[in-house]
Amino acid sequence: MTTRVMTGEELIAEHGRTADGLLPAEMPYRTITDEVVGAVFRPAGRIWWFLTGAAFLGVVVFIIAVTVLLTRGLGIWGVNTTQVWGFAIANYVWWIGIGNAGTLISSMLLLTRQRWRASINRYAEAMTLFAAGIAGLFPIFHLGRPWLAYWLAPYPNTMTLWPQWRSPLVWDMFAIGSYILFSIMFWYTGLIPDLATLRDRARGRFAKVGYGVFALGWQGSSRQWKNYNAYYYAMAAMGVPLVVSVHSVVGLDYAATLMPGWQETIFPPYFVVGAMFSGFAMVVTLTIPIRWGLGLQSVITIDHLDAMAKILLLGAVVMGTSYGTEWFLAWYSGNEIERAFVAFEFTGPYAWLYITMLVCNCLSPQVLWFRPMRRSVVVMFVVGVLVNIGMWLERVLINVNTLAHGHLPSSWTLYIPTVWDWAMLVGSFGIFCFLFFLFARFIPAASIHEIRELAYKEGAAR
Repeated sequence: MTTRVMTGEELIAEHGRTADGLLPAEMPYRTITDEVVGAVFRPAGRIWWFLTGAAFLGVVVFIIAVTVLLTRGLGIWGVNTTQVWGFAIANYVWWIGIGNAGTLISSMLLLTRQRWRASINRYAEAMTLFAAGIAGLFPIFHLGRPWLAYWLAPYPNTMTLWPQWRSPLVWDMFAIGSYILFSIMFWYTGLIPDLATLRDRARGRFAKVGYGVFALGWQGSSRQWKNYNAYYYAMAAMGVPLVVSVHSVVGLDYAATLMPGWQETIFPPYFVVGAMFSGFAMVVTLTIPIRWGLGLQSVITIDHLDAMAKILLLGAVVMGTSYGTEWFLAWYSGNEIERAFVAFEFTGPYAWLYITMLVCNCLSPQVLWFRPMRRSVVVMFVVGVLVNIGMWLERVLINVNTLAHGHLPSSWTLYIPTVWDWAMLVGSFGIFCFLFFLFARFIPAASIHEIRELAYKEGAAR
């Protein structure tokens, strides 16, 4: 006769939580495995099929928009001879910012021994892969002739045509390429022990073979764990400077120009902080439906939201300081063009979007100063969504405000997005959600072995 294993919620009701509030006070290893793996082997419900189908419609929209773009050219977008960067580049910067955050969050929290990382790092890293992959598409389509994108690479050729190494756009290609490769390796390394668990738990032969192939023969021996930890921590140490360099290069795309509002030395660190800010907001936005939809309330707790809320609050303070620094430097420099540009941001045709951006990025997170707000699922979800909206508006306005009010008044024009601009944006969301739903269906959304380690350190395991 087998004894039924209590669920995480039942253990919480009976024993409460650990001192850190991250796990039930008494939680066997088997319960941890059942909680996380259950979402993978449990039959897909109607909600999953509905959401995945809706996301696939977004993928179809993206394919249609790309087909029309390749057929008719960049004229279908709202770009013109002055507004040369529109939604495509704004979407690229926004998605790569979200993509930067996942690996940065995971690696930094690992190196600083933050225990609450264990429950969120897996899907945060998956978010990185999907977002960075989507971001890489937009600059290619923006080239006008995307089939010639390989010209950015220093390939051997008889005409000795090499990339312009002084262009930040070439730096982008190398930065994004290396970052995506690193993120795949980092994410997959952390997944190997859990793939072995899925291999051992799977009932069907196809699932056993599939998970077993990707588990690379993992048996969990002491030698394997020693080599694994050494490699994983080394990867995390390399990941932090790589992430910082990627978004610094994106900031240099703007700072290396002579345009008002762009030629600022603050842009590289400002973009890095913005990436962390928007990425954490996206993690919060994903955490709430994940813990509800996959039944992970016992391992993704309110204390996790509380910790992420504090980082969001810090990000809002830094972002507000960055905006204030831009305004102050425009005034202090005495440059009339810079002063006119700041005035244009507050009084021009895009002023209502600029004010909305400030409210979303700087004011809405201020409610997180209060502990009840940080521990409210509804408040955290709303703040996460608002920050994501605000950061997307920031990426759009960085482009259109400067290009609409450059050095030459005769070239001042406004950017008006077309239906195809919006279709590309909606389609990119469709791709992201579709990939994320597939990920949550076939791969554990939380790290089993790291939660087990956390349970051992907190004295919850038995």
